[in-house]
This record gives sequence, C-alpha cells and structure tokens, in this order.
Amino acid sequence: MSLTLYTYPSCSSCRNAKKWLDEHNLEYEAIHIIKNPPSEAELKEMIETSDLPPKKFFNTNGKVYKELGLKDEIDSMSLEKMVTLLASDGMLIKRPIVTDGKNVTVGFKEDNFNEKWLQN
Repeated sequence: MSLTLYTYPSCSSCRNAKKWLDEHNLEYEAIHIIKNPPSEAELKEMIETSDLPPKKFFNTNGKVYKELGLKDEIDSMSLEKMVTLLASDGMLIKRPIVTDGKNVTVGFKEDNFNEKWLQN
C-alpha cells in the first residue's frame, strides 16, 4: 500500500503522523501541503472518498481561515466553493492528510490511524 502524506514541517500533528507511519513501516510520499497543495480535483476526490463532511478539511484554527471570516460562511458554502478555497491556499487545509486513493484521514489521531492504516 502506497500512501500520500500531505504535511507541513512545523506542524506537530504532521510530525506525529509521520512518526506513526515510520514506526509502522508504512511507505508514503510526503508532500509539502503549502508548497504543493492538492488540486481542486484531488481535494474533491478526497472529500468524496472520506466519510467526513467537507468542512472537516478546513484548518479552522488557522490564521487564514480566521482572516477570511469563514466561520460564519462555511455551513452554507457549496462543495465547489469549499474545494476552490482549499486549493487556493494550503494554509486553509487541515493537516496532515493521508490517503491511499481509497481511504482518507484528516488530522492525526492515533486510534483513527490504527483503524484506517493498519487494517489495509
């Protein structure tokens, strides 16, 4: 199984996810989420593949999210608008994202990683 890890080096959750993947000898390609954010098509596919609502892909604690005032708009936003926004700035995307094309995790929770990435 080959994984893609969208990561940001100074993010502690990303470092924890990378450490977890390494400890479990899982192969992955690390992609810097700010320098190379996923495209609109990739994001839409990840959102549709995951069992998560689209707003879970937003970094709601981030500076850009707050500056854009998205808190009040996010619930009424279309999927297309969300995807366009996410693809426009990697800092808007909650990280890390791990995907194998069939499964997706957003953020790092060890229990979630154990469930998604050790059973495949």
